[in-house]
Amino acid sequence: MARDDKRELLLQATLELVATHGFHGAPCAAIAEQAGVAAGTIYRYFESKDVLIVELYAELEGRITTALMSGYKANQPIRDRFLHLAIGILKYFITHSLEFKYIEQFHNSPYGTAHRRDNLLGNTESSDAVRKCDIYKQLFTEGLELQVIKNLPMPLLFDLAFGPIVSVARNHILGFIRLDDALIEQIAEACWDSLKR
Repeated sequence: MARDDKRELLLQATLELVATHGFHGAPCAAIAEQAGVAAGTIYRYFESKDVLIVELYAELEGRITTALMSGYKANQPIRDRFLHLAIGILKYFITHSLEFKYIEQFHNSPYGTAHRRDNLLGNTESSDAVRKCDIYKQLFTEGLELQVIKNLPMPLLFDLAFGPIVSVARNHILGFIRLDDALIEQIAEACWDSLKR
């Protein structure tokens, strides 16, 4: 098995275990067992479990960014770009439920708190995750300058725009609601309505 293959197996095992059992329910020994590798193999690829957790998050954010940028046109009106991003992220979350669960746990952990603060306030080096955040920040900054969205602090704009999307994705994954394309578009429009002036 190639070196990169083992790394991918470890990332996938971490994703599955953390999404199902949380960070504390995914010790290194369980990750190695799930990946089908020796326990010490993790440390050939990652300095620590913390590094593994953060690297997996960055990889997932990169995947989301790639999906969202497909068909994204920077010259479209603010509303159209926002709807593209909102619809795209909701569709991505409901079709990649393990990734959604992992990201949600990450955001609600000490790892995620520091990461989100740095991204929202611009206190971090450039990475795929930051570029994803920058897409929204650029859109919101432009919307504020053009006075087409409410004049609110950036974290509140993120909350109004994406808080409902996270909640709806969670409810879909849990089976409380069933989303189709028409409902997803209505949800994105409702999020836009919460932002626009």
